[in-house]
Amino acid sequence: MITLMGGPPNVAALITGQIEVSVVLVTLEGLNANLKKPGAAMYVAMNGQNATHRMEQFVVRSGLADKVKSLADFKGLKLMSAPGPANLNTAKGILAKVGLKDGDYTIDQLDMGQHINAMKAGTFDGGYTLEPNASVMNQLGFAKTVEAGVIAKYVLGDPESDPFAAGCAFSADFIAKRPDVAKRFAAAWAKALDLIKRDPQEARKHLLKNTLTPENVVDSVPMLGYVMVKDMTPKQIDDLQTFANFGHDIGVVPEKVDVRKYLQPF
Repeated sequence: MITLMGGPPNVAALITGQIEVSVVLVTLEGLNANLKKPGAAMYVAMNGQNATHRMEQFVVRSGLADKVKSLADFKGLKLMSAPGPANLNTAKGILAKVGLKDGDYTIDQLDMGQHINAMKAGTFDGGYTLEPNASVMNQLGFAKTVEAGVIAKYVLGDPESDPFAAGCAFSADFIAKRPDVAKRFAAAWAKALDLIKRDPQEARKHLLKNTLTPENVVDSVPMLGYVMVKDMTPKQIDDLQTFANFGHDIGVVPEKVDVRKYLQPF
């Protein structure tokens, strides 16, 4: 296991063959990789995130919580964003959906490991962050969530839809050269997703040593709506395509991509 923070380094490692699997790869970054090298990122499972399965969300520091009741209230404020072009431009694209354009606010990328301390210090007024950071901020009281599940709501038009902003991806080279290993890895992944659905509290124990989730929120941090590609419904695939089209509209994915070409059922 190699720890690579963010989409761009994962994409670079997949394209050059330094890794064979990215266990969490931002979808728009993966589609971008496939434009550079077809088959660089073949998704075998997707991470569903929406109003129920909370991941991405806009937060505001507690001192401004009375003023900022909606995303439109971020006008004139200094914001941070999860790093990488997909996260940054998604945040800006969502703010555009509520009428905020460039110049109405400032927004800077910030490494995920710095989000909590930056908000605690008041360096930013608010921002676009991911779990488990949002849960930690809310629990400690120095920031509050303004809205979660924003991709589902503002991009797909339904807070409970599934944009699938990330997933587990294999390289096509790995699948071709080591098909038995790829099949076993996918089977193990499916077993893990089954545990998450059957017994989420038991599954949460694995967050402590394997993710950045601290012990004080491990029992309350949201779990995502994971699904194997082979089990995706036609609507879920359509939702993913809509999100991919949005990625093209905001300039993250330079060409329109048929997502079905890069879904690999196991």
